[in-house]
Amino acid sequence: MPVAIRPARPEDAPALGRMGAALVRLHHGYDRKRFMTPEEDLESGYRWWLTRELKRQGAVVLVAERDGAVVGYVYATVEGRDWNALRDEHAELHDLWVDESARGTGVGALLAEELLRRLRAQGVPRVMLMTASKNEAAQRLFARLGWRVTMVEMTRELEDSEKE
Repeated sequence: MPVAIRPARPEDAPALGRMGAALVRLHHGYDRKRFMTPEEDLESGYRWWLTRELKRQGAVVLVAERDGAVVGYVYATVEGRDWNALRDEHAELHDLWVDESARGTGVGALLAEELLRRLRAQGVPRVMLMTASKNEAAQRLFARLGWRVTMVEMTRELEDSEKE
């Protein structure tokens, strides 16, 4: 079944909300203290967020569609120089999600490569991303597609510091 990669549209909002909520739940499961706590209606929140991003200058949201159904998405933003993070102009890949039914079929790579093509056409010099340390499948995908490790995020909960 062929997969088409295209810009997300407002009518994709229910699928984007469902997939974004799944992404939040996955990360929360990796580390309940580091990642946001899933709300009761997480799908609505993420649907609102990504629908808003569709209209934002510098945001790119693409979907993978197979047989009329959205089976994945990628979301990135173009960012300027950031003195705090020591970064020159770049794009940040925030989300890449593929439904379980489409995993292992190359959909994630198709989404990432089309995102890179579009960002390159805009003159963006590099794309940066973060993955959860436990998300080894995502790390393998990104490494295979040419990303390299440049930073390691570390977190410490302040309420735990008094107990030590």
